[in-house]
Amino acid sequence: MARLETGDTAPAFTLTDTFEKPVSLADFASSRVILYFFPAAMTPGCTIEAKDFNEAMEKFTGAGYQVVGVSPDQPAKLAKFRDKEGLLFPLLADPERAVLNSYGAFGTKMLYGKQVEGVIRSTFVIDVDEAGVGTISDPQYNVRATGHVAKLTKELSL
Repeated sequence: MARLETGDTAPAFTLTDTFEKPVSLADFASSRVILYFFPAAMTPGCTIEAKDFNEAMEKFTGAGYQVVGVSPDQPAKLAKFRDKEGLLFPLLADPERAVLNSYGAFGTKMLYGKQVEGVIRSTFVIDVDEAGVGTISDPQYNVRATGHVAKLTKELSL
């Protein structure tokens, strides 16, 4: 799958959130979105990353960013994860991996020294215009769970 680059149009999507409601990229019209893809709720790395995003929410929202997490988990599992960790941002379910694929966040990766197919931990900063069309301003693939949010806040000068 081709990777997105700065300036590319962000693929539109509609996914189900933890409240079983549809959420679309267009719902974030006239705002900036940090869309991050993670492999699985309630796993050690994904929990670290989600908690780090949660702890930095004030910085992100203060600068006009909205954080949204996406994984191939079902909405019910994401709801348990949200409640268990007290997450303050939406989590979206992509069990068919259509959005993961459209963002180039699913494919071959190295896991414990072996090549496997799976979610490529990725983050995209997206500027969404008033019509709900997004433009990629900062695509990041193969990010590490630990330290990623701190690195991102530094890069965004937050």
